[in-house]
Amino acid sequence: MLRRREPVPFAFLAEADRFRSNVTPPPRQRASASEIAGRWLMGVTVVAGLVGSLVLGMPALSQDQAPSQNQQSQASQGH
Repeated sequence: MLRRREPVPFAFLAEADRFRSNVTPPPRQRASASEIAGRWLMGVTVVAGLVGSLVLGMPALSQDQAPSQNQQSQASQGH
């Protein structure tokens, strides 16, 4: 038994799943040398910023192995 599709207000919605285009898109243009250089420079800048922030942030993240006597608080000395 064949079932008919429910009518829809716009015919293109009913046929959208069956539609296949035979038109091929135009080929992509190749990037120019200046565009490639700009992308490369942007990538290097981002990587350098990440490495720089890591280098500058490492001293703040490191923990001292043995604090010197001058850095201990009075509470730790029993005063």
